Amino acid sequence: MKTRRVLTAITMAVIAFFFSATPLPVAASVVEHTFVVSQMNVTRLCKETLVTVVNGQLPGPVIDVTEGDSVVVHVVNKSPSNITIHWHGVKQWMNCWADGVPMITQYPIQPNHNFTYQLNITGQEGTLWWHAHVPGLRATLHGAFIIRPRHGASSYPFPKPHKEIPIIIGDWWQMDLALLEKHFKKEIVDDLPVAATINGKIGDLYNCSGAVEDGYVLDVEPGKTYLLRIINAVLFSEYYLKVAGHKFTVVAADANYVNPYTTDVIAVAPGETVDALMVADAPQGRYYMVGLPNQAPLPDPQIPVFITRGMVSYKSDNNHGEEEGDPSNDVPMVPEMPDQHDTTTSFYFHGNLTSLHRPQRTKVPVQVDEHMFITLGLGSFCPHGRSCEKRWRGKSMGAATMNNVSFQLSADMAVPLLDAQYYHCNSTSSSGDGIKLYTLPDNPPRPFDFTNPALTPDGSEAALLQRTIRATAVRRFRYGTVVDMVFQSTSLLQTDSNPMHLHGHDMFVLAQGRGNYNASRDVASYNLVDPPMKNTVLVPRIGWVAIRFVADNPGVWFMHCHYEFHLMMGMAAVFIIEDGPTVDSILPPPPLNHPKCGHVNSLKANELYLLDNKVVSPA
Repeated sequence: MKTRRVLTAITMAVIAFFFSATPLPVAASVVEHTFVVSQMNVTRLCKETLVTVVNGQLPGPVIDVTEGDSVVVHVVNKSPSNITIHWHGVKQWMNCWADGVPMITQYPIQPNHNFTYQLNITGQEGTLWWHAHVPGLRATLHGAFIIRPRHGASSYPFPKPHKEIPIIIGDWWQMDLALLEKHFKKEIVDDLPVAATINGKIGDLYNCSGAVEDGYVLDVEPGKTYLLRIINAVLFSEYYLKVAGHKFTVVAADANYVNPYTTDVIAVAPGETVDALMVADAPQGRYYMVGLPNQAPLPDPQIPVFITRGMVSYKSDNNHGEEEGDPSNDVPMVPEMPDQHDTTTSFYFHGNLTSLHRPQRTKVPVQVDEHMFITLGLGSFCPHGRSCEKRWRGKSMGAATMNNVSFQLSADMAVPLLDAQYYHCNSTSSSGDGIKLYTLPDNPPRPFDFTNPALTPDGSEAALLQRTIRATAVRRFRYGTVVDMVFQSTSLLQTDSNPMHLHGHDMFVLAQGRGNYNASRDVASYNLVDPPMKNTVLVPRIGWVAIRFVADNPGVWFMHCHYEFHLMMGMAAVFIIEDGPTVDSILPPPPLNHPKCGHVNSLKANELYLLDNKVVSPA
């Protein structure tokens, strides 16, 4: 493997200073926001598109807080769709009620209704983000969530930057995204974005009637250091990010500090965040910042590659723009990007992440209580018991699975799963029979050569391995259980990577590999000293990742792939963490504004959860 990290002498000195300095603490505050969710027309590429946004902004407002603060967000839903907001990566310690997953932790916020989220930000620093947790709409309903150290920027375990810049990679759709899931369920699978964005701007690779689109511009001063807070908000692509003529020092991922290492390319999958320092040390001029998606090669289905680019522009003391030699007249430098089918660069980028040693860093538990082996892939189920050998053709329908289980909420659910768990509701469905839950298995139903390329073409060879059940898949853990979990990507019908996101917890990423996981061989490679901690773990294409987490946050937590199509197809499960033995390990009751169990028990889940224009009022 390539060098795991590169530590500079300056960085080491700063880390040493960090541990010796003890600045005075800063008093905690209450940070309050109002999010008005509405629709507005935006013209891009000569077409006006109706998009759903927060406060008329794209990306949405930045939530900027200090560790220890409380955050209050009033969501006012003026859109025609049901909405929830998820605070991606915020641990929600003992506060599962505010996690923002429809019919898992709360009722959706219906059109013309309001809801207030209350968050406590403890024990976290770095870059996270927020987004809608309803199908499709997170493409435009998202924004950065920045948590600063309690002792200020001087306590960063890296050189204090001159400026901090959120860089959000997104995509642009010329359609009402509220229809995305509806189309998908009708097997209309040709909905695709038309462009990619950096901080909401498409960039000059795209033109409209001959005029290039505006791109994001980062103005820099020579010699200054910039902290780029990079977020991938794209629905279905990992991205490579490069700036021509510059290198990055990666210092954090998913709001956890890592041992600094130098690279010229950032790999960031949907749901992930990366903090990287960039020194403006190139000759004065203009340099393209380019984002390029990767994808699996044929025979996997191929989608258009939407590259986006912005600009890093050096400020000049020369204010006469027309004078010869002015950098603004220079031709911008373009970086050399990886190939669109290059997933090796991503594999090594993620393999280079290791946790920075700090006194407060959580140590890896040595004793493991439960082991799970989870295969991730595509499958098919056949309505009415009919046989099926082809996906998305004739009688069969597509599914994405964890151990051959495709997640689906019961059609007659009347209360969120969290309410049912907390209140021990006797009648949790409109039929009065209760929610029927299915235990997520520890292993797939049968072992096979998971990464055999012969399984990728759509054919009868893989028909038996695709057999899928549709269920509300859950896994229950006792409080404090230490769980080892191996995610194994498969080559069933496709060989995509899978960014798996666990709500309410960080995961120790112990090891990754290509091909099939082999415990007798691969456990020896586990990093139990300084593994990175992530809330979103990229399972490499036809490979595996081993993670460990402690189930010590009581509540009902979603685990799912952050590729939107995989999530809509069912690559998800619910982890139920039971209460602990002490008062401070028991989930508190819900906030006063949270509807009580059975408050809407005359409604069905599909009336609440699906994105449609029908206004449903609580009974």
